[in-house]
Amino acid sequence: MKYPPQHHQDNNRNHIIDVIKSYPLATVISVKDNKPIITHLPIIYREDGKLIGHIDKYNPQTELLKDNNDVTLIFSGPQCYISPSIYSTTQLPTWNYIKVHLKGIVKAIDSNEALKESLIKMTEFLEQPENNYILEPDNQRMEGMINYIKMFEITITHWEGKFKLSQDKRPRDIENAKAELIRVNQESIKAFLEKVF
Repeated sequence: MKYPPQHHQDNNRNHIIDVIKSYPLATVISVKDNKPIITHLPIIYREDGKLIGHIDKYNPQTELLKDNNDVTLIFSGPQCYISPSIYSTTQLPTWNYIKVHLKGIVKAIDSNEALKESLIKMTEFLEQPENNYILEPDNQRMEGMINYIKMFEITITHWEGKFKLSQDKRPRDIENAKAELIRVNQESIKAFLEKVF
């Protein structure tokens, strides 16, 4: 049997880009001395097909986000447990999820002007659609922090979409699983935040 099952793989670039744009907080993984170094950072997909990120210069991973080093990124979409009770046929419990795995080559961008422009554009993207806040080029707080932030660019070398969404079930059960994914994500976020905040 082939793994992963092909019906759970979605290598449509547009679907993958939609995940990156909708859920831009990435798990960024580098390897040093055979040990993974992991940071969670918002990563923005640029229209030229490259990814842009920023990292605190004191983060140990910063030294690996340059010099054409390899990097792996994981973007996480919605996910939840699927009870057999939602299906119209006999099934076993499962877990549905959307994940994107990317591999790429990193290049450091050592220009303060490029960094400022990138921070402004990232803020503009993340503020959509309301755009309640505009990061101005002469923002003094940004000026004060600019020397503590490093910018990097990633050229994507491998794209993989993992969309496990009950595709192997009957059409009615696929719709039930979709509705459950929406319901559980809305309810579980509220319940979880009420516990920890």
